[in-house]
This record gives sequence, structure tokens and C-alpha cells, in this order.
Amino acid sequence: MADKAVFLDRDGTIIEEVGYLSDPEGVALVHGAAEALARLRDSGFKLIVVTNQSGIARGYFSEAEMHKVHDALDLVLASKGVKLDAYYFCPHHPSHGEVRDCTCRKPGTGMPERAAMELGVDLSSSFFVGDKSSDVELGINAGGRSVLVLTGFGSEEEMVLDAKGVGPYKVAVSLPEAADWIIKESKAS
Repeated sequence: MADKAVFLDRDGTIIEEVGYLSDPEGVALVHGAAEALARLRDSGFKLIVVTNQSGIARGYFSEAEMHKVHDALDLVLASKGVKLDAYYFCPHHPSHGEVRDCTCRKPGTGMPERAAMELGVDLSSSFFVGDKSSDVELGINAGGRSVLVLTGFGSEEEMVLDAKGVGPYKVAVSLPEAADWIIKESKAS
């Protein structure tokens, strides 16, 4: 039997949105994020980060610098007793270059499909949490349930989703509220 997971956007969802974060010193958790992740883990979910990192293609930072940011996030979370299962990232530019052949850039499903194969995750019993319309659409495209958080770009993106006629299963103020809803929802299914 495959595991259930929560696929999480990084910037604006787990950590504060600062725009093209390349400095590990800039990692700051969204209020309550570590506790929310711990509750999800305790409820049996794998915790998987899926993040578009076009700053690599734009030349703002290197892949190695991005990994240092992930290492810093791991250290901050470990200090609070939380461990993420995996990171998946898309380094491609959103509008040119390799994007024509890219299946990983959200809302494309390449990242969660890879996680499903590598980590034994059932996408249909998984949840997708993020602060952008691409995060919500990723969950829909992958066959899971989406939660839009209003941290980061979430408030503005809620209007984008409304204009597209696309809705998440849930709109949550932040990751802690999203986690509470996911735990309740998974027990009801």
C-alpha cells in the first residue's frame, strides 16, 4: 500500500517569501510551520517539498546555493524535531529555454510523479499546499487535494484562481490551519 503525503511549496508556505532566496541566512519559518509539519508527520504523512526555482535558470543563484538553503531549512526544522522526507525542484525558466520540454515546473506533475515512484506515494490520497495558483493547479493535475495558504502570495493568488474559475479544496490562513484541515479531512476519507 502506497503512503500518503503532503506536498508543500517552500517559499511563502513553509518559509517566509523573500523573492529568489539564495542566502541560507534568509531562511525564516512562517509562524507555526514547524509545529504544523510535526502534526502532519505524526498523522502519518510523508512531507515532500516541491518548489519551482527559476532563479537558477535566471542566473540569480546556483543549484548549489539552493541546496544550501535547503540544508539551512533542514537544520531549522531539525532543531524543532521535524524532518522533511524529500525536496524536488524545477530549475527551469517559466517562459523560455528548457521549459518547452519541462514536465517538472508546477503546475506540471513531474515532481510529484517522481516522488510517487521514488518514495511510494499515492497521489490520490495526498494533499498539495502552497501560496500560488500553480500549487493549487498542481494538486488538481496530480489527482490530489489542494490547499491555498494566504501567506506569501496567497491573498493575491486567490483572486487569480477565482478569475480562472479554479478552486482549491480549502483556503487556509496559513500552514497550521492547512495542517489541521488535512488531518481532519484524511480521517474522514
